[in-house]
Amino acid sequence: MSSVQFVNSKAEVLRKYQALAMNINAAAGLMEVMKSNLGPKGTLKMLVGGAGQIKLTKDGAVLLSEMQIQHPTAAMIARSATAQDDIIGDGTTSNVLLIGALMKQAERLLAEGIHPRVITEGFELARKEALSFLDTFKYQQIDKAVLINVARTSLISKLTPDVANQIIEIVVDAVQNSSSTREANRFIYG
Repeated sequence: MSSVQFVNSKAEVLRKYQALAMNINAAAGLMEVMKSNLGPKGTLKMLVGGAGQIKLTKDGAVLLSEMQIQHPTAAMIARSATAQDDIIGDGTTSNVLLIGALMKQAERLLAEGIHPRVITEGFELARKEALSFLDTFKYQQIDKAVLINVARTSLISKLTPDVANQIIEIVVDAVQNSSSTREANRFIYG
């Protein structure tokens, strides 16, 4: 009997590779649930509460907060994704999908015999390269049509399409005015 089972007789004791496989499966399972929500053409999910109330949403933050996630790794992924939503206001589903894809890739690499530390270092190197690429890829001036498409993608994930389409141009104009005001203040006040 292990020390964990001595404290809790119902506890499961897994070998490290079994535990790793369970964590990868939890991330992949969460990714599978969320992947159909991504983007402006993502599908709605129906959530049914304990009292029978029905909620339709494709908002990743709402889904993750309403789901009763039992697995510790899946719960940690959900918390990190909702933290991003709290800070930035979007990207919850993308966050879950990225983590799930990285975990599936890690599983493949582990099966090839690559040490977890090497995989982690590779992911860190990839992160640095991606950030470097994004710095060279960013727009200096953005066409209004591009901004409208970006706003549409973000707003449709949070609002009904009718409401989103009514306010898209208002939001883009507000962002452009805010940006030009910020630039003018930087020029005047240094």
